Amino acid sequence: MLSYTDYKTKAAALEFRTGCWIDGAFVPSLSGETFPSINPATGHKLCDVAKGGAADIDRAVISARTAFEDGRWSGKTPAERKEVLLKLADLIRENLTEMALLDTLDMGKPISETVNVDAPGSAMFFQWHAEAIDKLYDEVAPTGGRDIAMIRRVPLGVIGAVVPWNFPLDMATWKLAPALATGNSVVLKPAEQSPLSVLFLAELAKEAGLPDGVLNVVPGFGEDAGQALGRHNDVDCLVFTGSTNVGKMFQRYAGESNMKQVWLETGGKSPNLIFADADLDQAADMAAFGIFFNQGEVCSANSRLLVHESIKDEMVAKLKTLAEAVVQGDPLDPATTMGAMVDAEHASRVEAYLKKGKAEATVVTGGARCTIGTSDAFIQPTIFTDVAADATIVKEEIFGPVLAIQSFSTDEEAIAMANDSIYGLAASVWTSDLTRAMSVSDALNAGTVSVNTVDALSPMTPFGGMKQSGFGRDLSIHSFDKYTALKTVWIKF
Repeated sequence: MLSYTDYKTKAAALEFRTGCWIDGAFVPSLSGETFPSINPATGHKLCDVAKGGAADIDRAVISARTAFEDGRWSGKTPAERKEVLLKLADLIRENLTEMALLDTLDMGKPISETVNVDAPGSAMFFQWHAEAIDKLYDEVAPTGGRDIAMIRRVPLGVIGAVVPWNFPLDMATWKLAPALATGNSVVLKPAEQSPLSVLFLAELAKEAGLPDGVLNVVPGFGEDAGQALGRHNDVDCLVFTGSTNVGKMFQRYAGESNMKQVWLETGGKSPNLIFADADLDQAADMAAFGIFFNQGEVCSANSRLLVHESIKDEMVAKLKTLAEAVVQGDPLDPATTMGAMVDAEHASRVEAYLKKGKAEATVVTGGARCTIGTSDAFIQPTIFTDVAADATIVKEEIFGPVLAIQSFSTDEEAIAMANDSIYGLAASVWTSDLTRAMSVSDALNAGTVSVNTVDALSPMTPFGGMKQSGFGRDLSIHSFDKYTALKTVWIKF
């Protein structure tokens, strides 16, 4: 990694892309309106970004539809699309520091994470999906006789994608890589809090050889650009990662417009179950990572710690030490391990949960909003214990570095507590007993269960939730299902 001074120097020299990216070029919004992009770690404005609205979404969809229908991308072979997306992965790696800096400045996360995890992860996801696409085979049904029935996987057309602010580049990549690999055109709306890295990505995609109109990016606000995309009658599919309430809105928008497919990943309140036979040091280290990584702004964050009563005090002590070792500071400093909340508004939201937590439970450490430098958008790593099952901080997704600890006495009680949630995105289990690991994993209502680790993730495995965490899967071969339809071609001769 570079030094703190080097990152600050490079950050000061960054060029920001600030327009809507439509039909292969940056253009202002049709209204001429802009909105400020703020660095939450300083409170200072980075730049003004085009504020796209319904009219901009409409021209982006027209561009995407035209590109899809004339076959400039959808008509290419899987191998041809593969080469372009592999080139894009290479360009992300070539521009890795700039990509990382854009997310660090825009979102407030530590540069050590964006350089080592987010930006290289985005390149990896593009590469994986690119390399997979020409290895998917169509089918021939066993009809017999003088009939041939071919079952073909075909692109849907125009994909609308709305992505969150917590992993701006990665979450966009999770949608774009399989959607583009399968031959679709895309209109992407990034979160208004963090649009800068995706706008740069669009420019790199053109450099890689992606034809104009295939990828369009319209920055803007949910109530304007997001709603317009969800209601647009010429969008064939809408994919979304974000809050449960907004996910329900997109389902309604689809029903009130053209019944487009809607695929949702809508958050979680993931439990982390630690049994008495676990490796307690490793479990504590990873429990801290599972809630404090990315400032706790992770949909699958392990925000509920369920620990066997016989080891509760020991685990609380270990976690207190780990929380107090977290280094908060300037996200451009490689020594910083926790940055700012994405903006002051979200910091206030998390602060409100801290106040509720203090009325419901016992503070082990943290519990306050703090000011670092010129910004008050920082939240201390916080641990609560003696938390009741019906406490607000147990039931609701906080999306911050706030851990609620509960204890259990039996495996059955632990499973019941873990499943007592409207969410079902992820869960973790810590035990040295393989039988317990399998039986508890089977009983948990979660899209991913990580055993003796937390938040296990790979492009090889699907990611998504159950219950009100949504449906459909990102990553893996199964991600292609969201962006394709099965077409039967039956030939009688």
